Amino acid sequence: MSLWRSRGKGQERERRAALAGEASADAAVAMESALATVEPPAPLRDTGEPAPPPAPPDLTAAAFFDVDNTMMMGASIFHFARGLAARKYFTTSDLAGFAWQQVKFRVGGRESHDGIQSHREQALSFVAGRSVEEMVAVGEEIYDELMADKIWAGTRALAQMHLDAGQRVWLVTATPVELAAIIARRLGLTGALGTVAESVDGVYTGRLVGDLLHGRAKAHAVRALAAREGLNLRRCTAYSDSQNDVPMLSVVGTAVAVNPDAGLRDAARRRGWEIRDFRTGRKAAKIGVPSVLGAGAVAGAVAAGLAYRRRA
Repeated sequence: MSLWRSRGKGQERERRAALAGEASADAAVAMESALATVEPPAPLRDTGEPAPPPAPPDLTAAAFFDVDNTMMMGASIFHFARGLAARKYFTTSDLAGFAWQQVKFRVGGRESHDGIQSHREQALSFVAGRSVEEMVAVGEEIYDELMADKIWAGTRALAQMHLDAGQRVWLVTATPVELAAIIARRLGLTGALGTVAESVDGVYTGRLVGDLLHGRAKAHAVRALAAREGLNLRRCTAYSDSQNDVPMLSVVGTAVAVNPDAGLRDAARRRGWEIRDFRTGRKAAKIGVPSVLGAGAVAGAVAAGLAYRRRA
């Protein structure tokens, strides 16, 4: 491949990442506004103790949390895929194939952009024609069944710390933005940045807006949201488990590695970032496979997350 062609592809990937970030920020702001007119977020505490008086709003500081293996044990999209398979949206062999692709991406140490592109195109062939309303309703059910008990208590406490300080808290994930918003709302967070699939009149068209919210796209999304919300990124904090999120972690003033993979642990040590690890003993061993599956960064996120057409 010529140098010019390589540069051209790199510029196109960056353009798509920027477009994905802008679309995600727009969706996050719209969802936040919609929630504000309905009801306030439910408190995170479930101890039965009264919550302290709310702190004055800190309008220029916020926190951004990755989801897979950071806020939730394993991959949110894989849990969602399991729920869809149980509802016969696709077959168990499809689920196994999706899981195997996640393993290859993670064990290989790098995520091939061509591979991501291929999976995205395959995924979107199944998305077209599904209604957003249907997938949100299914997502609510699957969250209760398969995700609610997989939230890391330690990470949840970190999110609450920011809320108690009057700061807003967003999830940032390659998971479809509709599913990410469900998780955020159930945890009492401000909202979510996620992959945006195009829809017309409430029905998915089978096209993404930009690209998956992964890698540099997450950094673009955080910057775009900060611009819309008047945040000072130097006063913001970001949390992640993956070396793929170094771009996002690098745009804020405080970066924290949570349950980090080897690459992020090394990067955190080099850069002096704080490391929090909530995995201990048998629990760490038990989540080993879901951690491998936690490549929420790959196009399988769209494949399993937005929905597969029911097989004829």
